[in-house]
Amino acid sequence: MADPIALVPAAAAAEPRLPRNVEAEAALLGALMLDNRLAEEQLGKLRADHFFEPLHGRIYAAIVNLVDRNMIANPVTLRPMLEHDEGLRELGGAGYLAQLTGSAASVIGARDFARQVYDLALLRELVRVGRDMVASALDTSVKIDPEGAVEAAEVALYEVMEGESADGGVRSFDSAAKVALAGISRAQNAGGSLSGVTTGLTGINQKVGGLHRSDLVILAGRPGMGKTSLATNIAYNAASRWVLDNKDGIDDAKNMGARTAFFSLEMSADQLATRVLAEQSGISSESLRTGRINHQDFDNLSRAARELQDLPLFIDDTAGLSIAALRTRARRMKKRHNIGLIIIDYLQLLQGTSKAGDNRVQEISEISRGLKTLAKELDVPVLALSQLSRAVESREDKRPQLSDLRESGSIEQDADMVWFVFREDYYEMAKEPKMEDEAAYQAWQERMERITGRAELLVSKQRHGATGKVFMHFDSRITKFTDLANDGFDTGLE
Repeated sequence: MADPIALVPAAAAAEPRLPRNVEAEAALLGALMLDNRLAEEQLGKLRADHFFEPLHGRIYAAIVNLVDRNMIANPVTLRPMLEHDEGLRELGGAGYLAQLTGSAASVIGARDFARQVYDLALLRELVRVGRDMVASALDTSVKIDPEGAVEAAEVALYEVMEGESADGGVRSFDSAAKVALAGISRAQNAGGSLSGVTTGLTGINQKVGGLHRSDLVILAGRPGMGKTSLATNIAYNAASRWVLDNKDGIDDAKNMGARTAFFSLEMSADQLATRVLAEQSGISSESLRTGRINHQDFDNLSRAARELQDLPLFIDDTAGLSIAALRTRARRMKKRHNIGLIIIDYLQLLQGTSKAGDNRVQEISEISRGLKTLAKELDVPVLALSQLSRAVESREDKRPQLSDLRESGSIEQDADMVWFVFREDYYEMAKEPKMEDEAAYQAWQERMERITGRAELLVSKQRHGATGKVFMHFDSRITKFTDLANDGFDTGLE
């Protein structure tokens, strides 16, 4: 049998030795030809480019080709496919294929050989990424962008790490069913209403079962409806529930809360913090901003601040993020803080990779697909806020519809759930008649009394269940949504 070490290219010998085991590659190929069932196991896991020796990669590709066509792969059947291969011809042609099958003992260690070939390929890829990082850092002939270089390096390293998934994304029904049963068990233990991360609002939890892992949820509404307020409420509720369950000794798999990452592309981190402090202290955001608070208010504020200091809520207020940069930062937070929920405010402020002048709808479609991919990649729910088009304002009934999603592209298609927040009192306020028209003014006042503080969450798409409506109470003074008390109105679900 030809010495596999002799297959190493001269160019490779001159450079620092890359991780490789050519003998293991040769033994694996021999085992695959002796027992084609082993080759079937490797389909989708091992690729031709994982072999250090290019000839071995070509032989492996030919074996896979035959096995994939339900044909026998052995030196005889492989010969026509490789007879014109110069590399194989230099080593004796089909005779080299026969030599690879010379040791039946290689079948016993085939799985170990395959794993080693794969692991060494990952190490070589890591070396390549490292070299690219060094070359990029040393090249000052182009625009100097250290932050961009760091983000690109993180993406490259994450791709190497993700490539380690030995199952290639394929899971048995048994493993998938176990995950499904775990979710059902969570819902049962939560009283039959919650299988995902809690929103902190009973009406929403009962309607959708919480925020489910790998789901993309779109929360949309016109300006002034309270999208950001509802998002911050959910962020706080999820993070605080995680703290409570953690203190009670509940492990992460059964924890109904989540460590939360909030990407705020519109508001600064301190503005968001002010909102959360207002919600939890009961002091209006306006009073906090202007400093018009008394000693009692300050005591309440201090208490709220103490309670929030250990809240696992991480805010990134970097403006103008691209979808690629956001995904990089989210991965980083996942590794550092084990986040279980991502919130983005808001989708249209993200940037795609499309070149200037490209269709904006296509760019938004790229962003929505990127967010769905992120949800699946990190296995966490992603709640993304979205603007609505002005078409809502031209209708008599201002309740949003799926067609109102601004620059929608594939937003509706990519989303697992689409929620619209709607407050009728916001629009009714603009219809205030003149006080001189006493009858009209009195009728308006009576209507305002009935609807003030009453909000609706319209669940217009839900892969997991039915669509419908959830009623909530909204306190505009502290920008807080809560469950609607039973005051004679329908309390929530349709």
